[in-house]
Amino acid sequence: MTDDSQRNFRSVYYEKVGFRGVEEKKSLEILLKDDPLDIEKLCTFSQRFPLPSMYRALVWKVLLGILPPHHDSHAQVMAYRKDQYSDVLHALTVVRFISDATPQVEVYLRMYQLESGKLPRSPSFPMEPEDEVFLAIAKAMEEMVEDSIDCYWLTRCFVKQLHSKFRDSLPQLPKAFEQYLNLEDSRLLSHLKTCSAVSKLPYDLWFKRCFAGCLPESSLQRVWDKVVSGSCKILVFVAVEILLTFKIKVMALNSVEKITEFLENIPQDSSDAIVSKAIDLWHKHCGTPAHSA
Repeated sequence: MTDDSQRNFRSVYYEKVGFRGVEEKKSLEILLKDDPLDIEKLCTFSQRFPLPSMYRALVWKVLLGILPPHHDSHAQVMAYRKDQYSDVLHALTVVRFISDATPQVEVYLRMYQLESGKLPRSPSFPMEPEDEVFLAIAKAMEEMVEDSIDCYWLTRCFVKQLHSKFRDSLPQLPKAFEQYLNLEDSRLLSHLKTCSAVSKLPYDLWFKRCFAGCLPESSLQRVWDKVVSGSCKILVFVAVEILLTFKIKVMALNSVEKITEFLENIPQDSSDAIVSKAIDLWHKHCGTPAHSA
């Protein structure tokens, strides 16, 4: 039996007896012992497999550039991050932009605004759409990460990646969604077009907020594994799978308002299955990244 076939046999066996991911966890632990860490291999791993929850924050911090690849620098760099967090927090408190009563996610937003030169003249100024996106992502991240300093840096760098690396790709996602939904279920797409719903779907919730506030965090973090490691296209397949999963319900709705309202508030109990099927669809249409050993 070749190494690959042995590995596949073991993976199938583990999955059958309820130990799916045992080998993947071991593989990741080996990758995390590399010094310096191999960013490309960690990206490939994250694209292929869900990250074990005990290592997720560490891998995300490395992939988002919060931590450097060299292990011996991690403690010092995180100490700098902590000091910077404290300094910005203190500055906002001194100018009375935040207080003890300010919700934590809004504190993160004000810190981000101050550091990026976008702090408004007064905290009473209305929020911009991009501020609402930041708050939604921060709120979801807060459920995934316990430490407030980690939460701020992960949110900040996740949003920064959306604005830089994915700046040109994100506006193309609605068109890609239409293309792949047509391949998977042309009748469903025709129904949406008949209802004039295609241009009114909750694309901001799906593609700007990356499903924050739409999917529960336990499912959402598996989607964000792919986004953090370099693929925003996974978002398209989550949207397609939501439509396929709730096809009967959507086909029974005949107004754009009802379709949009339903898709903005989908039932939460199907979310794990939706994400698993979406990842399968993504691999089907876009291929599986080559395994990095």
